[in-house]
Amino acid sequence: MAGVNKVILVGNLGQDPEVRHLEGDKVVANCSLATSESYRDRNGQRMESTEWHDLELWDGLARIAEQYLRKGSKIFVEGKIKTDSWTDQEGNNRKKTKIRVLSMTMLDGRPEGGGMGGGASAPQRSNQQIPPSTPPMQQAGPSNAGPSPDFDGGDDDLPF
Repeated sequence: MAGVNKVILVGNLGQDPEVRHLEGDKVVANCSLATSESYRDRNGQRMESTEWHDLELWDGLARIAEQYLRKGSKIFVEGKIKTDSWTDQEGNNRKKTKIRVLSMTMLDGRPEGGGMGGGASAPQRSNQQIPPSTPPMQQAGPSNAGPSPDFDGGDDDLPF
């Protein structure tokens, strides 16, 4: 039986993407993503927990990240868990787990002064789907988060 390695995250970038241009016109971007959740503890106090994820984006996604993403940007990503192992200079075995991003949706407006056409206009909400290097399985974003209050259960575009 085949396994499934799929990660879906929505969060905010903790830093501007670090972009490297490699030989053969390859581009890789690395950044950290914060996901937060709130809950109530046993005493009824509201608690918040933040988890940090290391993201790795390649080629087209890396170029988009370089151009449009900044610290604090809210994004929706789908990808898979990858673990790199190596031996450091002192001979210690090291591991780093990261998320290899396969598709990304920007959830907030364009950054001021960044991207196309300058930053004089007000930011606009962007649900732009960024195509992965392989065909997407579905459109991702907040519009698929569930039925809206005015959902009538009528016809939809689903193939099943």
